[in-house]
Amino acid sequence: MNAADTGFVLISAALVMFMTPGLALFYGGMVRSKNVLGTLMQSFILLGLVSVLWAVVGYTLAFGTDVGSLIGGLDHLFLKDVGLDVAEDSALTIPPMAFMIFQCMFAVITPALITGAFAERMKFGPFLLFSALWLLAIYCPMAHWVWGGGWMAEMGALDFAGGAVVHMSSGAAALAACIVCGKRRGYGKEPHIPHNLPMTILGAGILWFGWFGFNAGSALAANGQAASAFAVTHFAAAAAALAWIGIEWWHRGKPTTLGAASGAVAGLVAITPAAGFVSSMPAILMGLIVGVLCYGAVLLKTRLGYDDSLDVVGIHGVGGTFGALATGLFANYGDYTGLFYGNPGQLWIQFLSVVATWVFCFAGSFILLKLVDALFGLRADPESEMKGLDIAEHSETGYQW
Repeated sequence: MNAADTGFVLISAALVMFMTPGLALFYGGMVRSKNVLGTLMQSFILLGLVSVLWAVVGYTLAFGTDVGSLIGGLDHLFLKDVGLDVAEDSALTIPPMAFMIFQCMFAVITPALITGAFAERMKFGPFLLFSALWLLAIYCPMAHWVWGGGWMAEMGALDFAGGAVVHMSSGAAALAACIVCGKRRGYGKEPHIPHNLPMTILGAGILWFGWFGFNAGSALAANGQAASAFAVTHFAAAAAALAWIGIEWWHRGKPTTLGAASGAVAGLVAITPAAGFVSSMPAILMGLIVGVLCYGAVLLKTRLGYDDSLDVVGIHGVGGTFGALATGLFANYGDYTGLFYGNPGQLWIQFLSVVATWVFCFAGSFILLKLVDALFGLRADPESEMKGLDIAEHSETGYQW
């Protein structure tokens, strides 16, 4: 066991944990005031729900002994044999317990990302059930396929910190949720204006801060790869924020704070799968491209007719997809190379992993949503939606006027 590596991963785990409250603020500021607490709650409560499920069964499904390249076995059920000492044959220098808790924080934030798609209209109880089922049926298999020795890892797909596992999976689920839940009451006919953009900017800042643990921590050691991942994470976010407000300024005549925050998050999403494999200049280029790309994707939702309340599909789905493909272009770290460094086959592998992720996560999420809707009803009734979910679901108000 290496003490420096262990300490670094534990600090990174804490940073990733902080991202979920940051996401709550990021989303909470973008909804109307009558739904702020309900939106915050949907992210915050997953720190409880997902963490317990992860300890009981989620971790072993994701990282247990491989079963048919599809899922982990039950050898770590209830965290059995997840110890404090590094095994002699382990390639890691950190205890299994440190790795487990680091991965737990990824599992927490991923279903929280989906909540932005159905903000302001899903009942709390069905939301909890869907999140629990989604974690076990969608997230854990994805994590095993990519990081746990499953078939995507065997194929050679590169996903350093969660382009497929976190962002494409949540983006595909978000699209399914938009279709199943339908549009918000009055969407397109009355304004749905963010009620507290300073809260959103604060949330974006916390996400940017926590993302250093998300990406650099995925090196699982305090080494040069972690330093590079830290640097490219920052540069991609910075470039994407500039690109988003640049295209917005040109298109709409004014740069907005919401645009700057959205652009930064898009850059962070795009660099996630590539963070350990690309250098700084490609990272900046990726940020510039994804800022413009995600801006266009967000505008496109109105033409396609789906109500993605807080742009999960346009930012996480599209940004994660671009990042995965760009990894196949710009990867240049040791044996991991992409098209521009003499390995065109990597781009094809990345493409196959993107298609498989979208198909599995969209179809699986759609089925789960339909199941929960048939059993309990996902959508808040019109009266509750008009009053706001803060009162209807939690008997609270975010502000006392």
